[in-house]
Amino acid sequence: MQTAMYLGHEVRPLTRSSLPIGTAELARHLIGKTVVRMTGRSRISGRIVETEAYPPGDRSGHSYRGRTARNQSLFLGTGFAYVYFIYGTSYMLNVSAEEPGIGAGVLLRALEPLEGINRMERRRDTAKLRDLARGPGRLAAALEIDRSLDGVDLCNIGPLWLGTAVRETAPIGTSVRIGITRDIDRPLRFFEVGNPFVSGPASYRS
Repeated sequence: MQTAMYLGHEVRPLTRSSLPIGTAELARHLIGKTVVRMTGRSRISGRIVETEAYPPGDRSGHSYRGRTARNQSLFLGTGFAYVYFIYGTSYMLNVSAEEPGIGAGVLLRALEPLEGINRMERRRDTAKLRDLARGPGRLAAALEIDRSLDGVDLCNIGPLWLGTAVRETAPIGTSVRIGITRDIDRPLRFFEVGNPFVSGPASYRS
């Protein structure tokens, strides 16, 4: 299995003006971009290879019933972190979308590890490279994500930020989203076709 263990291009922060307004558009745009996590002097990063969009009015989205103390980061505008805890076991990392005051988000479902792989292995208690950040719960664990990062501006260098791509992105596929029970037929999942780090059954990866 091959992966980008090095950064072929310097990773620069994504500017807010470069991010498309529109949840599905943002979910597609983020494929191939980089997530960078700084913890002290340590740097962890990976390529985003799978996302899901939860646009305004989507019944599976956390903003469907309006703004609350828990989901207010979804209403900040495009490019902020929304972190929530689910199943009593896992954190999930999302990127807020749409204009300020409109709740919507993009779930980051899978990463291709780039930097800090040894640290990811310790956090995930596995040396299987493919499984370090394949799936949203694994992704958050590998990046050491918790609620302290909720609301972080992902367009500024800090503890967690979004960066430019390190290499050209392969064709992007679409499918319905995984593991939801409402609005299940909407084609709002995006992934890099052929990338082994994409999650889900084989039918969701090609």
